[in-house]
Amino acid sequence: MNIAVFCSAADLDDRYTTPARQFAELIGRGGHTLVWGGSESGLMKVMADGVQESGGRLVGVSVEFLAASAREDADEMVITRDLAERKAQLLARADGVVVMVGGTGTLDEATEILELKKHGIHRKPVVLLNAAGFYDGLKQQLQRMDAEGFLPLPLTDLVFFAEDGVGAMAYLEESAGLR
Repeated sequence: MNIAVFCSAADLDDRYTTPARQFAELIGRGGHTLVWGGSESGLMKVMADGVQESGGRLVGVSVEFLAASAREDADEMVITRDLAERKAQLLARADGVVVMVGGTGTLDEATEILELKKHGIHRKPVVLLNAAGFYDGLKQQLQRMDAEGFLPLPLTDLVFFAEDGVGAMAYLEESAGLR
């Protein structure tokens, strides 16, 4: 399975890197492929290192203005012209999507992926990995949107909130019929 992961390129503390590392190892040990932003820094590096060291494949999708920080030993690296093309490539190459902690770029990616799913542009499973309660506020907002009729489909059909990598992987594999 090709798993797209949206996450930060910033260096973060253990409450975020430990769950990322554990999820990365599950991807690699499961023989899956990480499809990610291709960066050799921060949480993106933690994910790539964990997947690669556990036997998984790496498919990076970077963007021209960040190409200098792209991982050199990825199994495949695609360089796109801009962020919009990058997001489209990440989604196109994925069987499922996991959104991990990150800043405004990650939030942009998450909302676009959810909007596309809401409109039926894709039907891929989407997981928000809520490490250390990072997405509690977003979860509450999405629940309010659901309760007040702003979503045309149930929130549970739109996104799954996982508290750890084990839950995220179980949901993805179940969605793909691997469990």
